[in-house]
Amino acid sequence: MTSLVLTPPRSRALSPVLPVVAVVALLALPVGPGGEGGAGPADALSALAVLYCAIRLLRDRRRPLSRTAAVVLGLPVVGLAVAAVGAASPGEGLTGLGRYLQVFVLVPAAVLLLVRDRGDLRLLAWSLVALAGWQGAVGVHQYMTGTGASYQGEPVRAVGTFGAQDVMGMATVVSFGLVCAVGLALGRTPVRQRVAAALCALVLLLPLALSFSRGAWIATAVTCTVQLLLAGLRRALAVGATVTAAAVILVGGFGVGSAMLQERIISITQVTDAPDQSVTDRYTMWAAAAGMWREQPLTGVGLKGFPEYRDAHASLALSAGSDTEGAGAAFRKQPLLSPHNMYLLVLAEQGLIGLLALAGGWLALLVCAVRRVVRVRAHGPGLDCGLVACGLLVWQLTDFAYADIGGPSTVLMAVCLGMAAWWALAPRTGEVEAR
Repeated sequence: MTSLVLTPPRSRALSPVLPVVAVVALLALPVGPGGEGGAGPADALSALAVLYCAIRLLRDRRRPLSRTAAVVLGLPVVGLAVAAVGAASPGEGLTGLGRYLQVFVLVPAAVLLLVRDRGDLRLLAWSLVALAGWQGAVGVHQYMTGTGASYQGEPVRAVGTFGAQDVMGMATVVSFGLVCAVGLALGRTPVRQRVAAALCALVLLLPLALSFSRGAWIATAVTCTVQLLLAGLRRALAVGATVTAAAVILVGGFGVGSAMLQERIISITQVTDAPDQSVTDRYTMWAAAAGMWREQPLTGVGLKGFPEYRDAHASLALSAGSDTEGAGAAFRKQPLLSPHNMYLLVLAEQGLIGLLALAGGWLALLVCAVRRVVRVRAHGPGLDCGLVACGLLVWQLTDFAYADIGGPSTVLMAVCLGMAAWWALAPRTGEVEAR
């Protein structure tokens, strides 16, 4: 009898989503100084997680995806195949095809299939919060000790273990963790868990601020606003007042990076009147991407084609590259090889076919996810899971206006898309949780 009682907890401990949790955990490892931001241990393990998922499907002999899920997740393959054929070289086409399939098709599908229920999704969400806490702690230490990446000539930019070559890595991880914490705090789980999640969200505000990433700030503010509105207007007003008070105390009371932070925040409103060189470079690359699209409107210039066609379409305002230094790396001029806008990158390299396929799938995920949150908000189970899933998707779609794929944290985007896909597309039958 005792063994029968202990069987369910043991089954939960051996959750099939654990390989995905291991992918998240590997992102806590430091990136070697001067790393190029290519495939890392987490990417390799994500491939093994996909293989593990395939083996489980073959063993269980069950239909892998519903028809809707197969269409939504498989839609990007159309544009990717066309763009791979039009690549400058077969090698570049295959490399780009593999990366896009990993991030937007295979890993999200594996996460969708490996997550069994809301308990597994919460496990993934808390693993993201834990990773954000670790990377944020490293980032705050870098700021306090002057060992971070160079920012305005001072080694104070918090980059976590990602190094100066991937200044967006820590900001992305911390943002994902903060979004998960907000979603968990707004749910109907036990009070102790909600309080812990709320405290984690408040703590993560500091490393996010010290990342000096304007794109991450904007995406996080938009996402948390959406989460609060989805949770209910009354709760939105209460939480908004609490966060505002915490921010005032953090920056105004303790003066945490106040001068640099104020200057960085003000620069958001000066992107047209007095843009700095980074903004000028971004505008120039956006124009170059639009020029490539006008040249090949339907199919684009091919996967991995932006660097090759950039100079032919960019104006003289584009600098030679961005300066990177600090966090254990020597000074280096990092080339600008992408437009730092996912939508324009897809438009330039894959044309309208690719953009409609990718963005169409993302929009379908968002609509399905939001509709389910609205259905469960009144009395249904899993509101916290819905807010986490919708939040991660909204953050990514907002951030894609200022960034694109690249670097070790890219695999985390695939995990988050898979979490959103589970909430939006997985059948609800078979769930046994009450909350």
